[in-house]
Amino acid sequence: MSRPFKCRRVAFIPGVTYFKPAGIPLRDLEEVCMSIEEAEAIRLKDLEGLEQEQGAEKMNISRPTFQRVLASARKKMADALLNGKAIRIEGGNYEIAHRRFRCQRGHEWEVETPTSIPPEFCPTCSTPDIQPSLPAGFGYGGRSRGNHRGGRASAL
Repeated sequence: MSRPFKCRRVAFIPGVTYFKPAGIPLRDLEEVCMSIEEAEAIRLKDLEGLEQEQGAEKMNISRPTFQRVLASARKKMADALLNGKAIRIEGGNYEIAHRRFRCQRGHEWEVETPTSIPPEFCPTCSTPDIQPSLPAGFGYGGRSRGNHRGGRASAL
């Protein structure tokens, strides 16, 4: 019996999800599809400069799994860059990690470490009705093929 699959925790959804070489019409391009969690692994390791152990912890996965996700992302990026392919970032198996939360009474606060689990109580009024506080217009793109927890997000 296989081990149950763990959703990868993602703290950043890229605003731009498609890249293509300049001067080549879209119809003539091959595409490489990179998952949201692969993009997150690249962000944590190469952009934020975290060690693999730290990146794995932030994504709530093991270090070997982080290494596999990172290696897959780097291979796809190299293929696209060196062979003139477009890169599409979409889909995957992930859950959104939130930093800001809001209670039913309107109090907002930020937690130190992004998490997908809301706090039990509001630190101001102790109400247990807590939700992630999302920026205006936040949501998933129309072509997502991945499995992600929480469904389509709406602005509060």
